[in-house]
Amino acid sequence: MKYNRLTPEESSVIVGGTTEPPFSGEYDEFFKPGIYVCRRCNAPLFTAEAKFRSGCGWPSFDDTVPGAVREIPDADGRRTEILCQACGGHLGHVFTGERYTPKNTRHCVNSLSVRFVPENP
Repeated sequence: MKYNRLTPEESSVIVGGTTEPPFSGEYDEFFKPGIYVCRRCNAPLFTAEAKFRSGCGWPSFDDTVPGAVREIPDADGRRTEILCQACGGHLGHVFTGERYTPKNTRHCVNSLSVRFVPENP
């Protein structure tokens, strides 16, 4: 699989599993029609319809493109990490039971892990 070239900051998050500072990402308060793809491999991950305002400081989605995101136990033992199913890149974490949306799920994603592709470029 051919990967996109990443900046040091993108690599730190996607490959190294770090987290960008809250309220710093370009997609935190960004709401336009389209799809969010993995910044490393371009795999479709989240639709704009699944995005919602959570106020947490990172883009939040209550659903994924089917089969696009893998969940694993986080190294901290408390959270669930989410990865791109296609390339294994770190996306963020998923939380349930917070009641932000009827789906009761929040995929908390680093803006540096995804790239927005507009619906009508």
